[in-house]
Amino acid sequence: VQLVESGGGLVQPGGSLTLSCTASGADFKFYISGWYRQAPGKQRELVATIDGSRNTRYGDSVKGRVTVSRENAKNTLYLTMNNVKPEDTAVYYCGIPNLLSWGQGTQVTVSA
Repeated sequence: VQLVESGGGLVQPGGSLTLSCTASGADFKFYISGWYRQAPGKQRELVATIDGSRNTRYGDSVKGRVTVSRENAKNTLYLTMNNVKPEDTAVYYCGIPNLLSWGQGTQVTVSA
């Protein structure tokens, strides 16, 4: 299974961005998949997950500001973040935990 994230970068506080993750070797629609992040010196934390029925779950620190979605035809997962804050700065990983499969991560930096 290979997961490839894209879309990270530098964004100003209050701005928005969308991360993408494309999978090969597994279909997102058959698994709970999602986004996690890790900031320097901190443990990896849940951002958002989505299951086969498109039920979603969000971490408390991002609830109300992010949306996770999936495009089955492209086997791609998305994370849209709005009103980003400096504390959102982290490496964001796409993953299928049940398959112990993770992407390489994409850096998101929120700074003026």
